[in-house]
Amino acid sequence: MLTSEQGTLPRALDAQPTRSFDGLGLPDALMAAVADLGFQTPSAIQVEAIPALLAGRDITGIAQTGTGKTAAFGLPMLAAVDASLRATQALVLTPTRELAMQVADAIQSFATHLSGLEVLAVYGGSPYIPQQRALQRGAQVVVGTPGRVIDHMERGALAMDGIRFLVLDEADEMLRMGFAEDVDTVFRRAPEKRQVALFSATMPPQIRRVAAEHLTDPVEIAVARQASTVTSVVQEYAVVPFRHKVGALSRVLATSDADAAIVFCRTRGAAEEVGSELIAKGISAATISGDVAQKEREKIVERLRGGQLDVLVATDVAARGLDVDRIGLVVNFDIPGEPEAYVHRIGRTGRAGRTGRALSFVTPNERGRLRGIERTTRTPLTLVEIPTPADVSAHRARSVLAQVPARIESGRLDLYRSLLSSYAAESGTDPLEVAAALVALHVGDDGPRAYAEQVAAEAERDEARRLEQRAKERASERDQRGDRRFDDRRYEDRRHDGRVARREHGAAGTRYRLAVGRNHGIQPRGIVGALTNEGGLSGSDLGKIDIFGSFSLVEISASLDDQAIERISRAKVGGKSLRMTLDEGAPPARGGRDERPAYGRRDERGPRRDDRHRSADAPRTTRWTR
Repeated sequence: MLTSEQGTLPRALDAQPTRSFDGLGLPDALMAAVADLGFQTPSAIQVEAIPALLAGRDITGIAQTGTGKTAAFGLPMLAAVDASLRATQALVLTPTRELAMQVADAIQSFATHLSGLEVLAVYGGSPYIPQQRALQRGAQVVVGTPGRVIDHMERGALAMDGIRFLVLDEADEMLRMGFAEDVDTVFRRAPEKRQVALFSATMPPQIRRVAAEHLTDPVEIAVARQASTVTSVVQEYAVVPFRHKVGALSRVLATSDADAAIVFCRTRGAAEEVGSELIAKGISAATISGDVAQKEREKIVERLRGGQLDVLVATDVAARGLDVDRIGLVVNFDIPGEPEAYVHRIGRTGRAGRTGRALSFVTPNERGRLRGIERTTRTPLTLVEIPTPADVSAHRARSVLAQVPARIESGRLDLYRSLLSSYAAESGTDPLEVAAALVALHVGDDGPRAYAEQVAAEAERDEARRLEQRAKERASERDQRGDRRFDDRRYEDRRHDGRVARREHGAAGTRYRLAVGRNHGIQPRGIVGALTNEGGLSGSDLGKIDIFGSFSLVEISASLDDQAIERISRAKVGGKSLRMTLDEGAPPARGGRDERPAYGRRDERGPRRDDRHRSADAPRTTRWTR
């Protein structure tokens, strides 16, 4: 068994396994599902994990997203479940609701030939009652986030005594988001005799401690990290302030020669808004996110594959597993928080021997993420400028003129030649001027409006150039004074309130105030869940969280636009809206009392009730891995 100090190192596996699914020992019903899904050659993690799990062993797997780990644990998990028994027998913990939905959908697709088996996803941000009813009906497999799983356990809806199979997916991300205590709680409630599969992208000491405490003599498996550089994709970026992004996107799409494009957004709400705006502009677009039903998703993908759809707006989770040869352009409308997500996104293009293009919109304060991506891919991204309306018109005009030779060869132009000659003679207009006007009308350039749009676009381009130059100057100044805060994030492990956490050396980001606190029964995981689900943030975007009696403070390194702040403000934790605002006060006093006038004024009648007890507003501090 592993210990926190030592342990057998996992052995790396061949990334090109040659075995077939036939030799892995899966039951016939699951083999039929594998055939239906078109799986042919098992991945490296599947070759090693499936036989070990079928043999009843615990496993720890080091595997990145996209290595096939869901099938690696999902197929043997279903083999261990009795579909005739209406009770929860398998539980999968995931760090986010998007991943919970994705994993649940995948496992459901594996169970198509298992009559009576139900897979249920439970996560925050959705009503309790439908989930409780599904649990009471006896869903055999439950996939969920730790917080909502514990809520159902405490309410008596989720019985743990029948759990046979327990999976911890993306364990490092889960612990980084502050779910260590929740994971321990779930493991303690599960029966001692159970089978456990733990998957993590990395194996830091914290994960080894979890394995040592909760797994029995695990088989250790490691899949070699996927190549980061996508050689068949031209990688570019453009500096685009947030308010100009939609207009910039429409012009990029209008000047692209790609057969089809995918636009990636960070959140479901953003994807829906962008998709709606593109459709309003006459672009053949559709949106998929984690909330889109699987059947509807399949229809949209088939339209994209068949040429009835040209642009797909998607979130990271919704686009996983998407393989369409027509996709020649990927646009990162929101630059991803993690370099690995960027690699996954641009991997949607440049397939089947084709060359693809990936363009990332970068706001002025996201250059740190850009550098992280360049380090991961080992490829510098090329700075480009967004096309202007004049560029769009020129592109459309060239497309029209390219059809002229074939139309001339087809003949039957006498009528139009006669009309053009007559009009030129009667109006005294140069025939070339008439032809130019006809082309302009054909591409939608009516003159005055197009001129105004061009002036606005040139102003946007000038603004982007200034912002880029300013960012370069600031980076140069930081390099000269040796300030590495945004280039080299260094951390030190800390213990705080019994929770393993990390502190970043240097600034943690912008501090925001939330109108919820300990008096409302708020837990750190509730705040983290709201920020990641509604704000589209990742665990690495969150810094220090201070929970006071009536409010909380949170540091966020990512930039938040007004729409994101509004979405977060509407989110509810413990039945109370977060009402996020920028915190402009001084840091709370460390004496245990909030002494800032903005947060706790005293009047002539005496101290506030909370002031009579120094501990009432004492901050509860949690530091999250960045």
